[in-house]
Amino acid sequence: MEIRVEGLCKTYRSEDRAIAALDRVDLTIPAHEIFTLLGPGGCGKTTLLRCIAGLETPDAGEIRIGDDVVWSSERRIAVPTEKRGLGMVLQPPALWPHLSVFENVAYPLHVRGMRRGRIREKVAQALEFVQLRGIERQSVTRLPDSQQQRVALARALVAEPHAILLDEPLGAPDAGWRMDTRTQLCQSLKALGITTLYATRNAADALILSHTIAALQDGRVIEADTPQRLYFETRQRYVAGLVGRINQFPAIIRNQEHGYTLARCGLGTIHCEGRDLPEGAEAMLCIRPEFIRVTRLEVGPGFNVIEGTIESMTFIGEAYEADIRVNGERLLARIDPDVQTAPGERVEIRLDPAHCLLLNA
Repeated sequence: MEIRVEGLCKTYRSEDRAIAALDRVDLTIPAHEIFTLLGPGGCGKTTLLRCIAGLETPDAGEIRIGDDVVWSSERRIAVPTEKRGLGMVLQPPALWPHLSVFENVAYPLHVRGMRRGRIREKVAQALEFVQLRGIERQSVTRLPDSQQQRVALARALVAEPHAILLDEPLGAPDAGWRMDTRTQLCQSLKALGITTLYATRNAADALILSHTIAALQDGRVIEADTPQRLYFETRQRYVAGLVGRINQFPAIIRNQEHGYTLARCGLGTIHCEGRDLPEGAEAMLCIRPEFIRVTRLEVGPGFNVIEGTIESMTFIGEAYEADIRVNGERLLARIDPDVQTAPGERVEIRLDPAHCLLLNA
């Protein structure tokens, strides 16, 4: 079921201040897709979810779920939350404190009038999915926050809604559970074909789960595209930093050469992806750590070969993350575990021009 938001505005007022939580937001969440709102706290993603759910009243705009207008300032339409047909996991998880874990998860099925045997079966499947089997009779008020989050997720999924709104459902501190559940959640949502609007500040969640990511800042959608295009092709500095770690260096355009654009920055003169930028223009050179090749000092032929000194190395399992000093600049790079080097050593650095991105200054 498609969800469409047009010209949505929401302003909060505190004393003499007005804060635009949503500033003319236009979005289309395609049916059966996982659409992620990505941004830091205060960017508007939770407010947008709550407006779609009917838990907040926008100031202007229109919201459609499928063919139905559920909110419109111009038409004076405001469909109640319970009639919008959405599954929700919001922050904090809105659980019934007087009900057990089983009763909380089973609640939407009881409302539907489902027979008891089928309810027990579906609740067991939902609790198995979130790894909470065996605590069905416990009170939700006695559970830690991470487990309450899982109960809310189980309750949202158990009724198999046509669309579901998720606000940081994987925010639990248990990293192992987060990784396992992220994979299971992605597979389940895609298999069920549930239209999903997912809000998170975690770039890894967004990249792994999403068909489409919308980057939000100060109540506005800065850019919306596939994870791959946002990661590799964005022209926005804010978006580039939002979807992954990245090195950024102010640069001045020099000239064009063999299909590359040459830019002068603190690292030196670097061959970059081709951009139609005039000589002397200001830009921001961006390079992701995984596209920097570091080896022992054996400087050979080729452009974008520079030298640096390793200042620190951190082992992260599949690689080392290294801080390298180049001409006074700090460069974050990933080094293969089999490269024999250590802090204090000089190293050779090769930068692939295809991954040296020139973004708007």
